[in-house]
Amino acid sequence: MLAPSPSRRILAIWLCRLALDRWRLGEGLAAGEGADAQPLALIAETAHGPRIAAANAAGRAAGAQGGMMLADARTLCPELAVAASDPAGDLAFLEHLAGWALRWGPWSALDPPDGLLVDVTGVAHLFGGEEALLADARAAFARRRFAVRMAIAPTAGAAWALAHHGPDGAILRSGDDPAQRLAGLPVAALRLDEDVLTVLRRLGLKRLGDLDAVAREALVRRFRNRRSASANPLLRMDQLLGRVPEPLLPVLVTHAPLVQRRLMEPIRHRALLEQVVADLAGDMERVLEGAGQGARRLELGLWKVDGEVVVRRVEMAAPSREAAHLAGLFARRLEDVDAGFGIEMVRLRSPWCEPLALAQGDIEHAAQERGTSLAACVDRLTVRLGHDAVRRPILFASHIPERAQRWQGPLEPEKTSQGTFDFHCRPLKMLDKPEQISVIYETPDGLPKRFRWRGETHDVLRSEGPERIAPEWWRERGAVRLRDYYRIEDAMGRRYWIYRSGVVGDGRGGVPAWFLQGLFG
Repeated sequence: MLAPSPSRRILAIWLCRLALDRWRLGEGLAAGEGADAQPLALIAETAHGPRIAAANAAGRAAGAQGGMMLADARTLCPELAVAASDPAGDLAFLEHLAGWALRWGPWSALDPPDGLLVDVTGVAHLFGGEEALLADARAAFARRRFAVRMAIAPTAGAAWALAHHGPDGAILRSGDDPAQRLAGLPVAALRLDEDVLTVLRRLGLKRLGDLDAVAREALVRRFRNRRSASANPLLRMDQLLGRVPEPLLPVLVTHAPLVQRRLMEPIRHRALLEQVVADLAGDMERVLEGAGQGARRLELGLWKVDGEVVVRRVEMAAPSREAAHLAGLFARRLEDVDAGFGIEMVRLRSPWCEPLALAQGDIEHAAQERGTSLAACVDRLTVRLGHDAVRRPILFASHIPERAQRWQGPLEPEKTSQGTFDFHCRPLKMLDKPEQISVIYETPDGLPKRFRWRGETHDVLRSEGPERIAPEWWRERGAVRLRDYYRIEDAMGRRYWIYRSGVVGDGRGGVPAWFLQGLFG
């Protein structure tokens, strides 16, 4: 968590026409070369039909606005041209820009859908001051032909507000009074949901300065049930003024190891493809060894002559870079590959790596002579049976029986939150989900005498209990009832584990229900 401090400086970068600029560059158009002469809108398909995601200047002048249905926009502007929007591509490009923006600070964070936040604390003197830093950033984006608005402030909220609703290039100094400097900005500068903005405008609160004229207790009562920051104007105001910290998630730039082969002649035979994969696995082993890492996930891409790309993925239970092992994992994944007219390029990439120290060769060789390692065995089973078929149960810190264990990867370490409880006797077989049963008892809180389960009636010969388990109040809602568990034995000697959900008069429902949850071996 990165909390704002009085000396922190945040640069907010708003790419105000990100989607349109990406489309224009993709079409090979520069600003002023017909990109804005004709009304244009980028549309997104919705359940109610095409909706405008963004419109250029000519389109907005003709009446097309973001969020408008395409049919309504065409009524106002029949000559409106349309193109498909690409929000996933915009986000991926924004992530790329976040790494590129590290030239201005030690970390950067995404501000979706079209913004970046860069920490420039203590680095402005390297550019000749904050004004020069803004000029350098503006020139860098201009060279990439992107329209931007920027601002620098002590908090992310204040920098965002100035970049979106203040003068371009505004700088809020650490010694300035942020409440006074930002009082004239609209309430939309608080990054609130549209329905919350509508409520504030109806209350006559149109500027940030208007919030100071209202007693804080009145706003607390009005928005006390709003949990998220984007629905709580008081929390957003405190974040903007630096009264409470605002968590930001920096973007970490990683470079995935990649090796590839461009083949002189397209290949169509399986044996040749396996040889190429083996060669790539050897190249990947050397790359990973040089970086002191091991692969946990590998992606094999096959580029065919007809333009189709086939991708096969494998995951390892533990970091590995042994070429023979990596190539062997792909052997079964290549059985259904149709080479068509031939494969002209093969690429192997490792998007998930973990540190893997070097090992002495003779010790590793001795281990291989004794048999296949556990990690290699797990990898082969995963390739054969599927990723979700190889799991192991682990204990989980919960008093509720069906939550007391979970499944995870066979070689993944147990999390610190996992633990054990000193439970009483538990059945060997637990049902995936407790099944409701009909029970006859002497008194509402007494021992069960007879129950019916799966169409068969059982007379209770012996019973022991109850063992009371209260709801987990930190996870459950208030209407969840406590449980009284009984270990019972029927006339045939079969033993069951049943429980009564709730007690009479607990105020959390009607008559208590009975459930069967386990069977003793």
